[in-house]
Amino acid sequence: MPESASSGYLATCSDRARNTQCSDSILCTCADLDNLAMEYLPIFVDIKQQTCLVAGGGPIALRKLENLLRAGAMVRIVSPTLVPELAARIDAPNIIWHQRRFQDADLQGARLVIAATDDRGVNRQIADLAKAAGIPVNVADQPEDCSFIMPSIIDRSPVVVAVSTGSASPVLARMIRARLESLVPAGYGRLAELCARYRNRVKERFDQQRDRRRFWDRVLQGGVAERIFSGHDDEADAAMERELAAGGSPSDVGEVYLVGAGPGDPDLLTFRALRLMQQADVVVYDRLVAKPIIDMVRRDAEHIYVGKQRNQHTMRQEQINALLARLAKQGHRVLRLKGGDPFIFGRGGEEIDTLAAEGVPFQVVPGITAANGCACYGGIPLTHRDYAQSVTFVTGHLKDGSMNLNWEQLAQPQQTLVFYMGLVGLPIIISNLIEHGVPADMPIALVQQGTTHMQKVYAGTLRSILGQVQADPPAPPTLVIVGKVVQLRDKLAWFSTIPDPNQGATTPLLPGD
Repeated sequence: MPESASSGYLATCSDRARNTQCSDSILCTCADLDNLAMEYLPIFVDIKQQTCLVAGGGPIALRKLENLLRAGAMVRIVSPTLVPELAARIDAPNIIWHQRRFQDADLQGARLVIAATDDRGVNRQIADLAKAAGIPVNVADQPEDCSFIMPSIIDRSPVVVAVSTGSASPVLARMIRARLESLVPAGYGRLAELCARYRNRVKERFDQQRDRRRFWDRVLQGGVAERIFSGHDDEADAAMERELAAGGSPSDVGEVYLVGAGPGDPDLLTFRALRLMQQADVVVYDRLVAKPIIDMVRRDAEHIYVGKQRNQHTMRQEQINALLARLAKQGHRVLRLKGGDPFIFGRGGEEIDTLAAEGVPFQVVPGITAANGCACYGGIPLTHRDYAQSVTFVTGHLKDGSMNLNWEQLAQPQQTLVFYMGLVGLPIIISNLIEHGVPADMPIALVQQGTTHMQKVYAGTLRSILGQVQADPPAPPTLVIVGKVVQLRDKLAWFSTIPDPNQGATTPLLPGD
């Protein structure tokens, strides 16, 4: 192999038939790399204040125009007509519209060209002229005529991710982009800006490239990044100053992620929840989180079960609060995973109250609460202008185990009531509602293990539901919904509860009985 290969230059093997890879070279054209050639070279082009030509005035031209404008281009549009959405934008100072068909002279001064007319022959003519003039050209739906292609884009400026299938399948590229969206939070742009601000200072602090790389690896996967993602930019700067002052030594304090796991269906997790589940060192969870969701946590994370049931507490709430603070002070990234939403009967407020008092960094990720998830999957809208103008979430039992609720308020008409943890106290709920004026024929529904393949809906009235429960007792956790909206279920039910043999028994998912 020529010496130039080991020096990092483009190298060609002297014996292409030897069928070995030049592992020393940066760029190599030996025989076994021939099949690894890229269809297109991915590059990013600066077109700020540069003239770009768009030939065409339809929906495709509009999509191309939007990307050009986001990149700061000056756009020249040539088309006899424009779709209304495009016509509404031509008064912008960075757009010029020539209301006619394409002419050869339109290429003059163009930095790049988009051919998106409804005439394939005209598009090919534009492409041939652009290539002859050395101007990059993209032709809509005609990849054979393109000299460059437009990828599917994730824009977190200044961070930009481009996905392409080499025109093989734009739909597949969009699907891949959608998956990557969850891995690239919107805060990555602000994180990149922070890196730019501190880049020179990090170079001054660490002489060796290896030490700088290790520093950035830790910062970009630790508390500084999470402060950015949770919107605490000032705290991120303060944390960055501490990291620089520490000279590369890891921070002593970790962080707690209080994450809502939703009502059970793993597809209902938020992007941020998934990301934090994959980077936590320790996960603290209880019986309200389904096993399929627990299985999505990072494989090597330590699991600590703190499940609570009625009158059976593996760990008291005060102990859980102290545990979270202690683990974070030991330097761990702690995931506190809670069913539904942490702030709706999830005691999330009690937990972060302790964390704040202990000076432990934390962030809260909301989840789809049981009321929303179970009602939706049960085909029951919580509000409807003909039946309910308000909805009230009620806990089925209070801290001392009593049910001393404001029954007069709960008995008011034109509302929907949702009782969490109400299965055991269902007879008390029904008798008090009727006693305070709610009609005995008021519709009521019980949703068992909502949003999962174990979901079952019991529908009846305040007068009849107890008979159904006695004949076929529902399995907790079960949510109770009271109101006229329940009668819409027969028309709006959509969710199939065909058992999934691959999941097995589902762990209870919601704040339960």
